[in-house]
Amino acid sequence: MKVEAISYAVDGLDFQSELVFDETAAGPRPLLVAAPNWAGVTPRAVEIGKELAAQGYVVLVADMHGLARRPTGQENPMEFLKPLIAEPAVTRARINAAMDALTSGATERGIGNANYRAAIGYCFGGANVIDLARSGADVAAVVSMHGNLKTGLEATAGSVKASILVVHGAQDPIAPKGDRDAFEAEMTAAGADWTMLTLGGVYHSFTDPSANRPPSSQFSSKASRYGYALAHTFIADAFAGKR
Repeated sequence: MKVEAISYAVDGLDFQSELVFDETAAGPRPLLVAAPNWAGVTPRAVEIGKELAAQGYVVLVADMHGLARRPTGQENPMEFLKPLIAEPAVTRARINAAMDALTSGATERGIGNANYRAAIGYCFGGANVIDLARSGADVAAVVSMHGNLKTGLEATAGSVKASILVVHGAQDPIAPKGDRDAFEAEMTAAGADWTMLTLGGVYHSFTDPSANRPPSSQFSSKASRYGYALAHTFIADAFAGKR
């Protein structure tokens, strides 16, 4: 897999995301933004990008923090997340900019098909891709893996164009049942095409092999396998107009 840095600006700040694609594949491929957890564009996030690119996508691992303020991974996550959670319009501008950077970068290289665009996100990134859908972005599908479902800027009626898949653990404290119920009500009121898979006995960060802090977060190979299988099918159906 080839990895190339893609630089762009959002509201006067410099961002650098990573474009990941199979340089041996022939023809344009669907585009997929991958929004990482709070730690941002880490080596592990790029590895996830490679795994996704192996499924036939051109992937952009999205920088949501900017070059001047990147976590090292040792900080309190809320130091970075609280300001962004408080300003959903800022995060929406950044995730939309990542999708635009992916579209232009892949098109310029002749490797991407801009008619087929989707996004997947993990934890904080899950919230980011849902916000991409809430913003009315012209993408086929977004998938949130154990993401935060709360928002201070709810979707409005008719604004959501993307089909939305949310995959969650029933024991995830980041998105308890009350948040899931509120999300369902929000998306139903907005007239969105949404699907939610809730996995019994599963915690937060179930796709992360390093997660091992029950009852908060814990890796689950079964939940990860089921979640990804549904995610790829869901995106393929959205691209094919079957949603």
